[in-house]
Amino acid sequence: MSMLICGRFGPHCERYVQHALRKHSLQQSRNIVSKSHVLLKAPSSSQSPILLISERGFWRFYHAYKNRSSRHLLSSRGHLLVPSNRHNIVTWTRITKALIRPRNIIITGLVGTGAVISQKIEAVRQQLPDLEWMKEYMPESEAVKNLMKSIQSATSKLSLPEKGFISSHLPKVKDAAVVEGIKSWWEENAGKNSAAVLSEDQKGTTHKNTVPLLGFGRSGATATSSKKNPEKERLEQVQDEMIQIQIRYQKEIDRLIKENKDLRKSLMLKEPKSGRKRTMRKSLIDMYSDVLDELERYDSSYNTQDNLPRVVVVGDQSSGKTSVLEMIVQARIFPRGSGEMMTRSPVKVTLSEGPYHIASFKDSSREFDLTKESDLAALRKEVELRMKASVGDGETVSQESISMTVKGPGLQRMVLVDLPGIISTETSVMAPETKNNIRKMVRGHMENPNAIILCIQDGALDAERSNVTDLVSQMDPTGKRTIFVLTKVDLAESNLYNPDRIKSILEGRLFPMKALGYFAVVTGRGNQNDSIQEIKNYEENFFRNSKLFKDGVLKPTQMGTQSMSMAVSELFWKMVRETVEQQADAFKATRFNLETEWKNTFPRQRELDREELFEKAKGDILDEIINLGQLTPKEWEEAFYNKLWERASSYFFESIYLPAAQTENSGIFNTTVDIKLKQWADNMLPKKCVEVGWDTLHDEFIKIVEKDKKNKGHDEIFDQLKLAVIEASKNKHQWDSKAEDSLRVIQVNTLEDRSVTDKQQWDAAVKFMEETVKGRLHQTQDKLKELTGPGKWEQWTHWKSKTQDHRNRGATKGELEKILSAEKDHKSNLATDELTTVRRNLQTSGIEVTNDFIRETWYHVYRQFFLTKALGQCQECRKGFYYYQKGFTDSGGSKLECNDVVLFWRLQRMLQITSNALRQQVVNNEARRLERIIKEVLDEFGEDQDTLAKLLTGPRVQLAEELKKVRQIQEKLEEFIQALNKEK
Repeated sequence: MSMLICGRFGPHCERYVQHALRKHSLQQSRNIVSKSHVLLKAPSSSQSPILLISERGFWRFYHAYKNRSSRHLLSSRGHLLVPSNRHNIVTWTRITKALIRPRNIIITGLVGTGAVISQKIEAVRQQLPDLEWMKEYMPESEAVKNLMKSIQSATSKLSLPEKGFISSHLPKVKDAAVVEGIKSWWEENAGKNSAAVLSEDQKGTTHKNTVPLLGFGRSGATATSSKKNPEKERLEQVQDEMIQIQIRYQKEIDRLIKENKDLRKSLMLKEPKSGRKRTMRKSLIDMYSDVLDELERYDSSYNTQDNLPRVVVVGDQSSGKTSVLEMIVQARIFPRGSGEMMTRSPVKVTLSEGPYHIASFKDSSREFDLTKESDLAALRKEVELRMKASVGDGETVSQESISMTVKGPGLQRMVLVDLPGIISTETSVMAPETKNNIRKMVRGHMENPNAIILCIQDGALDAERSNVTDLVSQMDPTGKRTIFVLTKVDLAESNLYNPDRIKSILEGRLFPMKALGYFAVVTGRGNQNDSIQEIKNYEENFFRNSKLFKDGVLKPTQMGTQSMSMAVSELFWKMVRETVEQQADAFKATRFNLETEWKNTFPRQRELDREELFEKAKGDILDEIINLGQLTPKEWEEAFYNKLWERASSYFFESIYLPAAQTENSGIFNTTVDIKLKQWADNMLPKKCVEVGWDTLHDEFIKIVEKDKKNKGHDEIFDQLKLAVIEASKNKHQWDSKAEDSLRVIQVNTLEDRSVTDKQQWDAAVKFMEETVKGRLHQTQDKLKELTGPGKWEQWTHWKSKTQDHRNRGATKGELEKILSAEKDHKSNLATDELTTVRRNLQTSGIEVTNDFIRETWYHVYRQFFLTKALGQCQECRKGFYYYQKGFTDSGGSKLECNDVVLFWRLQRMLQITSNALRQQVVNNEARRLERIIKEVLDEFGEDQDTLAKLLTGPRVQLAEELKKVRQIQEKLEEFIQALNKEK
């Protein structure tokens, strides 16, 4: 059988040959080459050196490599010892046995990259609870027999070299100079991955079974041992058959991995015999994601940077970075577009393993089932809405991150951040500076020295049009944390096929950037409705039949999203383990600095952050609202009585008492009063009383809050919050709608009663009327004094003087008082002829005024006159209760009429009864309703962090808040480190 040693096995052969060469560097070359060991040099530089070696010698060489020792291969003179006393049938049996073993198939290193498969098998074994059950899934004996038949059928098509092959290719070695030339030639080609074995034996001997070794893979050079085309065809046929064997083996591995996922899922869902649900411990990646969320919200003034690793996905717009992320997540979770910008804000995706394939947002309890298309569509819509909501007016992109968690069986655990694609030109629909804002955002995420940069490059476009590679090379010039991913390789092969160019990209020679690894992936075939499984099948079929792969441009370790995902996850956890303790130490130092500052600045106060301060203020406010119940009924009624009269006095005087007083006799007076009081009670009065009750209730609450400020232990930091709570509760508090109806009935019945039953009520009414009229009279006199200016005494003592307007007012007042002194029963309105008379009289004195000026002065002059007259009437009726009982028929011929007192008694009684009714409503209903509303307001404030930040502020709060955040981050980091060490 003829095989070419190359690929993974070649370098080991080179190492043993170099060892043999060094051992015999002082020996003289022989003129005749050993019969059983022959070295051939390739006729052209494009071919690798070819060794002719017997089958038995080959397997002796293989076992020497396996045991890591060369003493069984070399004689005392450094020659390869190849026994020739075995038969070919034994050799073929051993070759077949070796080939059907999985580990030897891995050594062949054809397409499946044996090392990767071996790692997968080892990972599966480690994850399974019991390794014995895997025997059930290993290939059956029948499958092994079929595999042997396939190998025998493939090898039977090979033939030994034609006669004269050795003599035509063997160089003639005559002297030591030739040996030295061979050695120099070997050292020149040793670094080029050429595979050959140098050996020599007894002079003049040859071996019948010597064959050229042909490889199952290519490393860029054409592998052939014959110039004839039939030989090449047979080699390609063998190569294709070995590819199919490797693919079948890979499928078996995939099946085992899938069954392992199902087993892990069943273990996660398994419940103990007690029937209680298993409490799932928080996964390591979820703990790490919580730390990142805390760091995003942390705003430090101590320059403690967030240097924890995360995978930052960057690329040009429409380069396929979101599709790559979806392949890693194994679900189509992001909005889709055609040539337009869809990613408008950073999206942080935390991947973790779980029994079900679900997704959720950090700030929401809703879970989206990623196996259902309806949930996938809803998730994509939610992501799109959140992106639009985060973008401000007049902007195109946003710095605000959207945090999402995706769980599912078999997902690689890591944290990825999808960023908006880099653009070259701003379109007309984009905001100005969008291009620079995107670059600034991408730079900001890549500046983290521990961030893993997943650089996505569109393979279907010219490399010269790339923007992201220059940016990545600037942020990571050494490529120690960059992984390069070439997307749309299928389009590159079909449209822009240039093997050398693609190879140079994947070897890191075309772009100015460097990377730890280079991968080629296919993330779709142009149909947005394709599922992830359809895309994975398409990717697998493409790479299986790819010309790039068959030509050696693509290496097996560089192909597919699965290999890329595993490499990214491995690098992610490697960097996490290397950096997380350093980050924890940095926050420990920051915490020490903050605690020291607090002790020096606020030595006698507790470290209460904003949330704790709010809880304390909440308790104080609720205690104060409870203190409303400590007010006595008398205090409530007095408060309502005074507030009611303050609000109703103006209307009562102007609309009821003054018009009724203009009537000619007591009968008309009483009728007018009854009509106006009924209208007032039916329409305006109940609503006005409810407003008074609402205002009084809140005023009393404010009084209690203000009283608390005078206490010794009062903390001014709560004042702004308390005022905001009072205002918000006043806006939300609505009085019972039925209160107006009940008040209306009470007030109408009370105002209809005109019977003063005893002398005490009469005296109280007279006193009420006297106090009320005196108060209104003083107000009117003060207003007139303000209009007419200071008097003579005030001018002399306070050095004040009158203005021209004051003089005009005084002159007008004098003319109007003349009219009232001439007519005691003058009406409240001034007639037109009287206006003319007053204006002409003033003109004769050289004073020019308007009619409006005269009417404004008349309003206050007449009310002074009326109130003075009413006050005199009140004095006369102080002892008139006896005449009131007699109906004023026995008044001794005098015109004593005390209807005014009766009117004020009716008003006073209505105020008293209304105040009592309002007190009952407050005590029974409204105080509790206000307490409930205040609790709601406090709850709303507690959920709104922005509002709390405005209401509870100051150096003390800011320092305590920062200290709290640093402690939380440090505790989460230490908890994560402890769990990470346990996993190690």
